[in-house]
Amino acid sequence: MIAHSGAAHTASHMLVRIADYAVAAGSTQLVTNGLGSCVAIVLYDRDAKVGALAHILLPNEVLSALHELPGKFASSAIPVMVRRMRELKGTGGIEARLVGGASMFAPLLVAGAPSLGARNVSSARTALAEAGIPIVGEDVGGDHGRSVTFDLDTGSVHVRSIARGDVHL
Repeated sequence: MIAHSGAAHTASHMLVRIADYAVAAGSTQLVTNGLGSCVAIVLYDRDAKVGALAHILLPNEVLSALHELPGKFASSAIPVMVRRMRELKGTGGIEARLVGGASMFAPLLVAGAPSLGARNVSSARTALAEAGIPIVGEDVGGDHGRSVTFDLDTGSVHVRSIARGDVHL
């Protein structure tokens, strides 16, 4: 098992915090909580049962003075997660799921301007396309928060939301 130093973990459960990521193999669950405008990017190699989860905070580096956290942006998280998945014997047949990207503060938006959540989703889609990774499931947008549990044994992604109930991707 490999995890970014910021991820809290036990033998079978890894908590991925904001602007961080984790990569693991085997009987592990990767979990992130409190997705509002943030986006969870879930990567999975079904054949190798190797997976990764990032909790993306911002759509691009221009919006932040601190760049040292690869999990903060889709453009930096995806390459490092793919590299670490391959170190864990991932075969390269990686698929993605996206969760989050809500517009939590719609009344504060300038008319016609995309929300931070929409920009996070767009940046994740762009970075995945550039990496050649297909998106096979999404639960994005809206105005509600979410939490994610990703089970590497089964590949299932369980999305919890008080506002909308449970979704399985």
